[in-house]
Amino acid sequence: MTAPERAARTEAADELCRAAYDACDGPDVGVALVAVGGYGRSELAPHSDLDVVLVHDAGTDPGALAEKVWYPLWDSGSRLDHSVRSLPQMVAAAEDDLKVALGLLDVRHLAGDPNLTLRLRTTMLASWRREARDRLPALRDLVHKRHEVVGELAHVSVPDIKEAEGGLRDATVLKALEATWLVDVSSPELERSRQSLLDFRDLLHAETRRPTDRVAPELWEVLATHLGLDDAAAAQRHVREIGRRVTHLSRLTWRRVASVLAPPGSLRDARRPALEPIAPGVALSRGEVVLDARARPEHDPVLLLRAAAEAAERDVVLAPATAARLVRECAPLPTPWPAEARDALVSLLASGDGLLPVWETLEETGALTGFLPEWERIRLLPHASAIHRFTVDRHVIETCLEASRLIRTVARPDVLLVAALLHDIGKGGLTEHSVAGEPVAREIARRMGFDDDAVDLVALLVRWHLLLSETATSRDPDDPATIDALLDKVPTAEALTLLLALTEADGRAASPKAWSSWRASLITRLATHALARAGGGEPPDEVDQAVPVPDVVRRGGAWVGVEPDDGGARVTVVAPDRIGLLADAAAVLALQRVSVRSARAWAQDAVDRQDTGPVGVSVWEVAEPDLDPAVLRERLVAISEGRLDATSRLSRPAPSRLEPVVAVRYGESRRATVLEVRMDDRPGVVHLVCAALASRDISVRSAHVSTVGPQAVDVFYLQEQGAGRLSDERAAEAAHAVRDALLGTVADPA
Repeated sequence: MTAPERAARTEAADELCRAAYDACDGPDVGVALVAVGGYGRSELAPHSDLDVVLVHDAGTDPGALAEKVWYPLWDSGSRLDHSVRSLPQMVAAAEDDLKVALGLLDVRHLAGDPNLTLRLRTTMLASWRREARDRLPALRDLVHKRHEVVGELAHVSVPDIKEAEGGLRDATVLKALEATWLVDVSSPELERSRQSLLDFRDLLHAETRRPTDRVAPELWEVLATHLGLDDAAAAQRHVREIGRRVTHLSRLTWRRVASVLAPPGSLRDARRPALEPIAPGVALSRGEVVLDARARPEHDPVLLLRAAAEAAERDVVLAPATAARLVRECAPLPTPWPAEARDALVSLLASGDGLLPVWETLEETGALTGFLPEWERIRLLPHASAIHRFTVDRHVIETCLEASRLIRTVARPDVLLVAALLHDIGKGGLTEHSVAGEPVAREIARRMGFDDDAVDLVALLVRWHLLLSETATSRDPDDPATIDALLDKVPTAEALTLLLALTEADGRAASPKAWSSWRASLITRLATHALARAGGGEPPDEVDQAVPVPDVVRRGGAWVGVEPDDGGARVTVVAPDRIGLLADAAAVLALQRVSVRSARAWAQDAVDRQDTGPVGVSVWEVAEPDLDPAVLRERLVAISEGRLDATSRLSRPAPSRLEPVVAVRYGESRRATVLEVRMDDRPGVVHLVCAALASRDISVRSAHVSTVGPQAVDVFYLQEQGAGRLSDERAAEAAHAVRDALLGTVADPA
């Protein structure tokens, strides 16, 4: 049924009510017959209730009139929900019951005194706007509880067109939010979506011949025919896409409501929204990520991903208008991507709860097509297995959310997160999805700019992401033959550890049944046996390529070089080797508020001069391209000579989102003791770790630093000065010293 047809049907129902009122000689003054929208009831339908109220002024008694009006309506076959209320009673009922208040925002005059209807409507709207700030928290709780019980229209296997998140009730709530005048809603988009859902509900009622709003699986095929679509999958995609659009509008609007309800700022802030720069070309304004005045999307292909990552990490709104503008104007990403783009995507995927709303904005604005066109093949694709709670695309994002909580357990968090994003990319065809997805994932990872080893790891994880769960639940995990079969496909400890994390994330994202304690214990047991058999290998703790030693270093000084790189720079520090050199270099960058992507450090001999001792070399990959090596060197010398106390400026106490994890990884190196540190990414972490070790005369032979989203994952190879690995006692002492130092760190060195 089209919108004009529905309007004609509504007018026919209204005419029926008017005829019943006129037949009873209803008065023209002081009494009015009105239709009430009800909480979620938007239009009259053949199988919906007819909700009418006979409203009267306080001194009028229309009791006898009411029965004369109701009987003709009952005789017509209408399912009548009726009542008689005075105007003060209507106002009191709205004040007492939030659902009544919502219904009275959508009052339609049918017969009688139009001025009374106008007074009722005006009173209800004025009251709603006046009390909105007090009533909206309760409305949010009401909506949230309904969503928890019913689920999302876009994803649940048996959706409810009215009650589910993204359904008709939410459309009504959005209209009520707009009526407060506190927030704006995209009215044309909302109304189009609402009308489309009403069209579908009409077809559903006509097909089932009863007032149901739930779509059973067997109905999709016949409803597809009525909709003029090819098959049941197309019908599902049509309805779920509408639900997703309403859900996106709802979540965005409620975030804006939260911003409005927050304690007010200064008068200046109220008059003019402040722009807080947070990244190149990106600013924060009233809880939303927008572009600043200096942004030049046509010259910055990474701007979209940068803005998305900033919004997700801060768990704020990526303004849809901003995303839409970037889709139109942003320069296309080159192939392969620059390192900054890849890092921004990984940070987006690692952001946790902030990922979902930002990803939804990217979907609704068409932004995903620009950097991940393969996403369309799984978008709104229903899962064939009933064990899954969500459609394939939503399941993938849920897997990324779960994987972001496991990045502390793996050596390559970036590979884990990208594999989580791509693990089901092969679905939607006839070929087994892990087989079909492997070449697709390999191509995407290569396009993203990963090196060959990382591309191979991503492809391997996508190909075998079901292997651990299938093997553990179908064969004996203690049988050597089972372990051999697993190692034939996933032969290294690094890949096994990543696969275990991906398997857990995938299972948790699917449903509680997919990661039950029983399945988890079997999978973990098998992976543990396989890891023991694989031996773990040894991470590289040597740097083969020696750097030239500058003359200033031969004379006992320090040298700093800066080489611009993709979206940042490579900073090299060379100086006579000593305990604490790495701590000082890290402090220089922390004090400059430079964001470190990764770092390597090692000692090498100055082989061209016999009288020169070993030199310390560290290479830092940083996000800032414009660094002055002379300034960096001056600060390094000042710290080394004690003229600048970096530690006191980098170690002020502050709360941490993640408790520091400091662990000694025994057996991972033959020549050194491996210390692993995981905690919030913040300036000064490497400095404080190295300074704590230097205070105990422990040498950092090699350091491997990486940042994934909000978390720093740092590995340090330690030795006694002039000796080899630390004793167990010294290793424990080092771990405790580092942990004590980190518990007092703070991000602001100023």
